[in-house]
Amino acid sequence: MNTVILNYAARGIRVEPDRLLEIEVDVYTRVHDIADPQIEHLGHNARVIHIPAGPAEASKQQVPDHLGTFQDGLMEFQQTHGLTYDLIHSHYWLSGRVGMVLSREWGVPHVATFHTLARTKLRARAGENETELRLAVEKRVMDSADAVVVSTALEKEDLVQLYQARPHNVHVIPAGVDLEMFRPMDQTRARQALGLSETRVILYVGRLEPLKGVDLLINAVPLLGDLGDTRLMVVGGQPGKDKELRRLKVLTSRLGIQKRVTFTGAVKQAELPNYYNAADVFVLPSYYESFGLVALEAMACGTPVVVSRVGGLKTFVRDGETGYLIPWRTPEPFAQRMDVLLANPALRKTMGKAARAKAQEMSWSVVADRMSDYYSCLMGEMLESVAGA
Repeated sequence: MNTVILNYAARGIRVEPDRLLEIEVDVYTRVHDIADPQIEHLGHNARVIHIPAGPAEASKQQVPDHLGTFQDGLMEFQQTHGLTYDLIHSHYWLSGRVGMVLSREWGVPHVATFHTLARTKLRARAGENETELRLAVEKRVMDSADAVVVSTALEKEDLVQLYQARPHNVHVIPAGVDLEMFRPMDQTRARQALGLSETRVILYVGRLEPLKGVDLLINAVPLLGDLGDTRLMVVGGQPGKDKELRRLKVLTSRLGIQKRVTFTGAVKQAELPNYYNAADVFVLPSYYESFGLVALEAMACGTPVVVSRVGGLKTFVRDGETGYLIPWRTPEPFAQRMDVLLANPALRKTMGKAARAKAQEMSWSVVADRMSDYYSCLMGEMLESVAGA
């Protein structure tokens, strides 16, 4: 089976190609850096194909303007190389719009995954803004796709309630974690690799946008008391380009903790295990998470987590066992739980072991097998439908 994965706006793509056996995977995404090769091989039967679509440094708001160029470039590449595909799996609403067109052009099934939804974001936090274009496209993609794959039953409920998606068309396949990449390592060595000298390290990893609630975390840090030996690492964002990053830096200055906080910007995927292992506690204070993969990556590294009790996080973080689930969107409860973990090495060790054990139940190999089986099932249904017509 030849499969197209559409991930128009993604950076740092990775898959588990060897688990897909007979499936050949081409992942199409836009050029994000002028140094991006046109074709990047990921492993057996899997590669990433970079398509020029507007300036590489285009902002998040500008990216939708170049979607037509991306679609034309993808089809030109496909035709020039004489490629044929059996199935399309799009990720995010922008890729979904291209997936709708290609599905009609090629006469192949289209599976859609959204990861985040506009209406869910609007419901989760006051002040969120989403375009009418995104709202309309998400609805059109759901209505036209042969199937929609989500990570949790909660996400399925959102699709049905907020978008009137057909329940029988939405399938739950939980996300997973690369247990070989994300594994427990010596904390001292991890800190040395990052140049950290503090004895207490708190970590956040993810996009920098108001929905992620990083300001809650920053406001919680002064409540921890003596900060002389504490370091907060914020991984994510684009220095010089990211409005939210600038806002958060101003906040640290206003609170007088700018010397205790490091904003690293985005880091390569291969470097993340050092950050997770260097941390005593990982914090994700989001207003909403469809799944929350970074929390699972931290758990796979044996790091206890303090996260918001929202979305997919509720499905794999066990409160009081692998970390803490916080139901309130205020700094105080986050500070209280962080303080408990920072002050108790034995508790961190116990929770870290439990976190790793939970992550081992959710390996990418298991997810890849489930996805492969579903692809085969969907293809079989399509063939039966054609044969019966």
